[in-house]
Amino acid sequence: MSNAEVKKILLVEDEKTIRDAVAAYLEREGYWVRGVGDGQSALEEFEKHTFDMIILDLMLPKLSGERVCRAVRDTSDVPIIMLTAKGEVEDRIIGLELGADDYLIKPFSPRELVARVRALLRRAHAAEEPQPEVFDFGRLVIDISGHKVTVDGKEVDLTASEFKLLITLARYPGRVYTRMELVEKVLGYDFEGYERTIDSHVKNLRAKLGDDPKNPIWLYTVHGVGYRFEVPAEDQAYVEAQKKAKQNA
Repeated sequence: MSNAEVKKILLVEDEKTIRDAVAAYLEREGYWVRGVGDGQSALEEFEKHTFDMIILDLMLPKLSGERVCRAVRDTSDVPIIMLTAKGEVEDRIIGLELGADDYLIKPFSPRELVARVRALLRRAHAAEEPQPEVFDFGRLVIDISGHKVTVDGKEVDLTASEFKLLITLARYPGRVYTRMELVEKVLGYDFEGYERTIDSHVKNLRAKLGDDPKNPIWLYTVHGVGYRFEVPAEDQAYVEAQKKAKQNA
């Protein structure tokens, strides 16, 4: 890994032995690591430097991992991996809903952490590559290159995971995706409680789009399987007219 390619990681862990061990392991793999032991120091470092990833403990002094995650997400889409001793599914879901991209429970294997760091950085890099695509479904417009979604002309603020989930579903209207498929495409790995995690992301996405699950416009639940995206009948003619115009151009 050349100097130009070295990825900078902010490691936030209050237990020094764990922090030092993880930092040493990541540095051996070629990453530049800045380690801190509390939430306040984490935000101070985040404001001073540009990081490619944050590895964030949930239980921290001064400021909790949840508050740090929320503060970071107010200004940045930097990938975040949460480390925690909490193993309950609800705790994991809360972390992901706050904007974490991955979740690792203590005790964990350093090799697994490095594998997840690599996978998450790879997905983040792929997401940064320009994709000059716009999905125009009439009332709903998804601008991939501009990372922007509008509903009836009004921009909707989505997290990185929600945006990727919407693109995945909208790319092939009518196709049913299982929860497992969505985990692999959106989150990139499988973990205990994954179905509820995807359900939570869909719930948040529906709320932001104004899509009532009892009377859906775009996002449909396929009970016992997963989800699909549909173009409303009233917008279908508009979409078909767009396709013909592109073909004739």
